[in-house]
Amino acid sequence: MALLSHEGIKEQLTQLDGWELDDGKEIVKSFKFKDFVDSIAFVTRVAFLAEKANHHPDISISWNRVTLSLSTHSEGGITENDINLAEQINGISS
Repeated sequence: MALLSHEGIKEQLTQLDGWELDDGKEIVKSFKFKDFVDSIAFVTRVAFLAEKANHHPDISISWNRVTLSLSTHSEGGITENDINLAEQINGISS
């Protein structure tokens, strides 16, 4: 899958609530939850989406906060796979 241009990424991010470009090579979003159990439940839902898409985010968990980073490592940057998974993750985050 082809890398998105910097302009293409910026345009896509206008449609992805809360996601930001980090270092030009990944998109990142932090999610805040009531407690650790809710954080882990969210990560589990993300894991099922990621497995189905065969595209896996980097995940950082800190008690009630989960930070996800998406990039297509095999391509060295951001592709439509990252945008699509970010959209799906936003759909399960509320």
